[in-house]
Amino acid sequence: MTSMASGLVSFSPAFLPAKSRGGFPNIRNRSPSLPVVSASLSHVEADTTTSLCSNTLVVSESAVLHNMYLADLDPGTAKLAIGILGPALSAFGFLFILRIIMSWYPKLPVDKFPYVLAYAPTEPILVQTRKVIPPLAGVDVTPVVWFGLVSFLSEILVGPQGLLVLVSQQVS
Repeated sequence: MTSMASGLVSFSPAFLPAKSRGGFPNIRNRSPSLPVVSASLSHVEADTTTSLCSNTLVVSESAVLHNMYLADLDPGTAKLAIGILGPALSAFGFLFILRIIMSWYPKLPVDKFPYVLAYAPTEPILVQTRKVIPPLAGVDVTPVVWFGLVSFLSEILVGPQGLLVLVSQQVS
């Protein structure tokens, strides 16, 4: 039998006695009709049953985790996604670095050969972002924002401890 962490969700009345600190209102004492929800994880045997006893609902986490594993990717698909996303995110990160450098020289002919390689793929994204984040004191910060987002996504998905890497190392 396998063991895994199971979620324990308890529902109790909201009129539990608790003191408020520092003049902030105590959320537990807001309304006696609203339940207080608390969650904790404990190491128990995995099963797919739920039980209800004395205002405590114990839900097996195996069903919940089954639906949350990156759309149920198998290790082979995760490796394929790493092979595609890794180079794509690296290329876009490099292009955004080039766009940051190009923003230092506003009179560059962006429609000419070497510059159009960085300008053409990134400009549609940056135009939409400039509508949300306007230039600050005449400086376009959108390439910096996108470089940060691409770096973050790269680290979260295909970094050494990335989600796709962990799924690809799973043993079925």
